[in-house]
Amino acid sequence: FAGYISQVLKNYTDHACDGEYVSLRCPHRTTISIQSSFYGRIVPSHQLCPSRYPHSYATLIKEDVACSVGTSLQKMLDECQDRRSCQFLVNSRLFGMDPCPGTGKYLLVWYKCRPNEYKSKVACEDDKLRLSCKKSMVIAIYSAIFGRTQGGSLECPYQNLGMPMIECQSATALQLMIKRCHGKRSCSIYASTYEFGDPCYPGIQKHLNVIYTCDNTPLLLPVDETQPPALSSSSSMEPVCVSTEMALLSNILAAYAFITENPERAALYFVSGVCIGLVLTLLALVLRVSCRTD
Repeated sequence: FAGYISQVLKNYTDHACDGEYVSLRCPHRTTISIQSSFYGRIVPSHQLCPSRYPHSYATLIKEDVACSVGTSLQKMLDECQDRRSCQFLVNSRLFGMDPCPGTGKYLLVWYKCRPNEYKSKVACEDDKLRLSCKKSMVIAIYSAIFGRTQGGSLECPYQNLGMPMIECQSATALQLMIKRCHGKRSCSIYASTYEFGDPCYPGIQKHLNVIYTCDNTPLLLPVDETQPPALSSSSSMEPVCVSTEMALLSNILAAYAFITENPERAALYFVSGVCIGLVLTLLALVLRVSCRTD
């Protein structure tokens, strides 16, 4: 569970030069969520994605280091958004008109892995936000925003008091929500500047938007270290049986997860195993017949 959550919360970055493949992949039960993308060149080629062909000094001087394509984000959304994995060859033809012909470019992608099933809750400023999960399930925070987004919120309509619509967000909202709610069955927090600080100009109405999911995790019972462990013939054998059964169960679940994620590979392994078994059986029969004949 801890490894799964760390992969979900992680911000991924990938890059590929022209003529290379870019490959994005997310863990089981999550999909790709593109955060940002850049295609072009803003640093010299000797720092990133050097040319495959030698250039003279005059050519390097003419190299365009202020080149970018505005369609890179939309292209990444079309290719990879909401998919488990995606891969394609990077070249200028994918992104429309080339703004800097003759200059080698590269693709930078920032993305996260979003759970397939998630919940979203919004609390207006100074209201309390409550999150809860069912029994034996805990909260896993995916994202948290406190402030004012460009699109606003339907739950907290923006009242125009003569102030411009400016986007402003707290930089510590996600860390605070993880600290308060991550790994718990339920939690509550006020959507207030006392908790998150004020990232906006005075008078701008803010809201708290949290995206989270509920996931299974083993419940850890507290251990009383002041009491010595009870030793008896009946109780001493019980943990061994339980651990053996849990290990067998975990192996079965791991095998099932591997088969569901890689059906083609599992089928290949199965067919290969059957073929190897048939070959070994045939060899055994040949040896037996030969021995009888001798």
